[in-house]
Amino acid sequence: MNITIRQLQIFESVAKHLSYTRAAEVLYLSQPAVSMQIKQLESELEMPLFERIGKTLYLTDAGVELLNYARNISQQLIELDDVMTEMRGSQRGRLAIAVASTANYFALKLLGEFYKRYAGTTISLDVTNRASLLKHLNDNTVDMVIMGQPPEGMDVNATPFLDNPLVVIAPKGHVLEGKKSIPLSVLNQETFILREHGSGTRIAMERFFEESGYSISSVMEMSSNEAINQAVEAGLGLGIVSRHTLEWELTLDRVAILDVESFPIMRHWYLVHRSSKRFTALSLAFKQLVIEDTANILKQ
Repeated sequence: MNITIRQLQIFESVAKHLSYTRAAEVLYLSQPAVSMQIKQLESELEMPLFERIGKTLYLTDAGVELLNYARNISQQLIELDDVMTEMRGSQRGRLAIAVASTANYFALKLLGEFYKRYAGTTISLDVTNRASLLKHLNDNTVDMVIMGQPPEGMDVNATPFLDNPLVVIAPKGHVLEGKKSIPLSVLNQETFILREHGSGTRIAMERFFEESGYSISSVMEMSSNEAINQAVEAGLGLGIVSRHTLEWELTLDRVAILDVESFPIMRHWYLVHRSSKRFTALSLAFKQLVIEDTANILKQ
């Protein structure tokens, strides 16, 4: 089999965008050049990699299989470059991290401290939702992930490094503000603003109420913690969010944390990576910083 790395790179780009034209733009190639490389790759494999139905391009089964190998090869090449850079005695290298959107509030502080120590590092940060974090882990496209609930059934290593308390927040002046040990039954009368289904916070909240024998009857959904905090501040309802997302709102006295029985829901933040991940000195240094120094960094 005679397949070039360049062909795999072009194929991976077409598969990502499901468009020859878009892939050509990203790779600074002509569309005919991209088409020719894909045709040569298909000829070598003796199987089609894409099929067009109407105006939409789809991967074939062979294309899906090749994409997994192409991504692994790309990651291996990145790791090879990092290892060679390390062997040349340079601290310059790449660090690819993905974090849950809720964790972005403190993750930037951690990365800022890391960059102070390793100023030559090129850092790639993806702040995203749980589904994308799981995809990063599955596809091995980042060095590490910071998330609130490690995946089950995936070959990963997950290390807890920070408490993640979920609290109930209300707009300033709400009738429940200042009350002590508010019963969970009282919350049934309130409108709640929550993250979308599938988010780590939503999963933890639903599990908590199910185990407590209560349910939230009126719910509004928001796609980000910032939107929830702003909606609560505007008086649209109560929210259940990570305490780490409230630094700004509490400093400006825009929302109140309610004293609800059995709250906060105590969770943890985890640093997660594939069990087979090969660490460079640089990525290992970041892992050690997160696990050992997070508490001190966040106090600064």
